[in-house]
Amino acid sequence: MVPNKSLDKFQLIAALLQDAHMRCGVVFNTKALRQTTKVAYRRYLLEGTGFLTKTLPRLCKHFDQALTGTIKLNSTSVGFSSIRGTELPRFLGEFFSKIFQADGSVLPDPDAKCVRVVREILLQLYKLELPYTKDQEQEVIQAFKNAEDDLSNLDALFAEMQTGYPVYVAQALRRKRSWSGLIDQPESPETWRYRTMRKARKYLSILFESFDPTSIVPRHGPGAVATKQRLWEKFRWTNVSSRITDTYPLDEYFYASQGHVCDSYKGFQSLTEEDLPARVILVPKDSRGPRLISCEPVDYQWIQQGLGRAIVRHVEGHWISRFNVHFTDQGPNKRGALLGSKYGLSRSKWNYSTLDLKEASDRVHLGLVRLLFPERLIPYLEACRSSSTVLPSGEVLKLRKFAPMGSCLCFPIMALTIWALLSAAAPNADARESILVYGDDVIVPSEQSESAMAILELFGLKINRSKSCTKGLFKESCGVDAFNGIDVTPVRIRTVWDESPRPDVYSSWVSYANSYWDRQCYTTYDYIVSRLVAVYGDIPGRDFYPHLEDKVPCLRVTPAECRPLRRRFNKSLQKLEVRTLTVKSPSVIQDMSGWSMLLRFFTEGCKDHSLVSSDRHSEASIRSYDPPMPFSVSRYTKRRTSMLVRRWR
Repeated sequence: MVPNKSLDKFQLIAALLQDAHMRCGVVFNTKALRQTTKVAYRRYLLEGTGFLTKTLPRLCKHFDQALTGTIKLNSTSVGFSSIRGTELPRFLGEFFSKIFQADGSVLPDPDAKCVRVVREILLQLYKLELPYTKDQEQEVIQAFKNAEDDLSNLDALFAEMQTGYPVYVAQALRRKRSWSGLIDQPESPETWRYRTMRKARKYLSILFESFDPTSIVPRHGPGAVATKQRLWEKFRWTNVSSRITDTYPLDEYFYASQGHVCDSYKGFQSLTEEDLPARVILVPKDSRGPRLISCEPVDYQWIQQGLGRAIVRHVEGHWISRFNVHFTDQGPNKRGALLGSKYGLSRSKWNYSTLDLKEASDRVHLGLVRLLFPERLIPYLEACRSSSTVLPSGEVLKLRKFAPMGSCLCFPIMALTIWALLSAAAPNADARESILVYGDDVIVPSEQSESAMAILELFGLKINRSKSCTKGLFKESCGVDAFNGIDVTPVRIRTVWDESPRPDVYSSWVSYANSYWDRQCYTTYDYIVSRLVAVYGDIPGRDFYPHLEDKVPCLRVTPAECRPLRRRFNKSLQKLEVRTLTVKSPSVIQDMSGWSMLLRFFTEGCKDHSLVSSDRHSEASIRSYDPPMPFSVSRYTKRRTSMLVRRWR
């Protein structure tokens, strides 16, 4: 009998409903399970996959908003019939009745366990990376263009502030001298904007006072570039924009040493200095459509990576920002969301609000960056900034934003802009120290949330108020959904199932199965594992093979239908090994010139040093390196080339 290798999306929901019955049998009894499964199946037949990827998530978004207390639950507004005499949906109504009152307001003591079960069911397939349509593509591109049009309306504002700032400073100093000892007069919105900008500039000036934008280690990023060079072709320079070399000289930042410059002088005649545009591409995001990324030209990416990494290291180590702005650790924001959800109804100092910014990377105006950041730093930031990008239609769009998603400087500059504005608007030191920023994930004290949103919108940023959690017991930040101090984050399945063996499907679905086991969803775990075994054969579990857990994809419990793995004793390593499936990324050996390989070693193989050609740094710092693993300058790993192989482990 041929095993069933297909995976039915509805069966995943049905399995979760069964697990909900097993975990909450008192609330969700056998009759409720049978009726809910029947309703879900009927709507699945009518609406198709969209019921699981769009309709159920739409109910969950409404559910989350109701949990924050900003609105009351109204099931009919999102396409679900309600229980007679209430505003609660019939679908999963047994759980909703443990969370909300009949009028849709949150109960005084809602059941957090029921909140978690509801969100697990409604959001299971929300992030599924389904193929997107042409209409979805155009919608994303149009949103990108609309954001650019909105920024054009701010050109005059920031230009006026740029010219009016010195006058405002002089007036402020005169007022300070003449109003000494007097009661402050009420200020106008214009004065409030200038005062906030002045304080934000002060914080960023302190932050970058000791920062040297020339002491960087350029390098290539892992992603695609607008000029479409392959990995090993990026080190052969064919074009370097004159905008970059005016600030970052060619011989110091694009060559390994003066000897490299001398040996390459014959190629200087063919080296162009064009200011090439970036290039927009669309990549899968979730069931709603694609994500827009702007690929940078290779010469811009080279400097952006060096400057961006230097800024990140400096900010995370500086006393004024290290506890408030994070780039490599989401832990503080996650803990802040949990604390904010626990104390969301009290006046505790841990009562935090989480703010969600809409299209944050596309709404940081270049004029705003010029206003806030130190003047000595602006030429270096602009030198490696793409001024235009090419849309998929071939249209060249001039950029008013500082940097779109895809630039290595987008994330740090956006985070610092948000932090500086919020810190400037904070009424006291306690509020300022409570601000947490991780990209566009922002946490502020709840009593300051309205003023925080107002100040960000005053400078052109856009707040997604429907996803910002300023009231109630529900908060979300950096991938953690918290309710009343409990983590209610659901398992979000992204990778589409494939009946043919694929390494990404194998790794992802083993991880999904393990997540469901950890949440005590054993029916869902067994269903996923049965399909994995049908396609991939014997899969190890950590109960029998604990030494494999960190080396290969490994289940929590070995399936009963799997046979014991083959074993051997490795005399060379003096240990017992088993033969199992592992993911292998084949390497490509690409011959390059000796200087190109040396340049790659200096930028990727060494740690925290500058190029040999820079005489501003000591010889010891140039020679110091600490490669995290054996490094080969001619070996590359291509993306999307991984394969599944059986090896001894």
